[in-house]
This record gives sequence, C-alpha cells and structure tokens, in this order.
Amino acid sequence: MKKFLYHGKKNICGDRIRLARLGKRLSQTDLARMLQLQGVPAERDIISRMEMGDRLVTDYEVVTIAEVLDVSVVWLLGKEE
Repeated sequence: MKKFLYHGKKNICGDRIRLARLGKRLSQTDLARMLQLQGVPAERDIISRMEMGDRLVTDYEVVTIAEVLDVSVVWLLGKEE
C-alpha cells in the first residue's frame, strides 16, 4: 500500500487530538482505554503515533475520538477554530 503524506504527516488531526486530550487532562493510555470501551481497538502507542502524524486515522476513529474528547469532528479535522 502506498503511504500518502500531507505536509509531511499521515493525518491532519493528530495535533488536535493531542490538544483536546491534554485539555481534558488525559494521558494517552486514558484515551486508548476510552476508545476501547467504545469498541475501537487502541493502545497507548497507537495514540502516540496518531498524535505525531505517523499513523493514518480512520474515519470511525476520528468520529469516536471526537465523541470521547467532546469536540466536533470538524474541529478535530482543523476546519473550525
């Protein structure tokens, strides 16, 4: 599979995931556990790779992350301030 990069990263939401997670005072492990409770397989290292832009983030992951962090998908994707 060809790896696509956008401005040197594999996703556009990693920075916002980190920002929202820290705003909620959650660790990467906390976020991974919250995603697991929603049926999304995740571990701390996956969250780390998402936030660094080293991993693609699927559409269902974006939706679930937005829900558990109580932010909009639009904000998570950087289209809303």
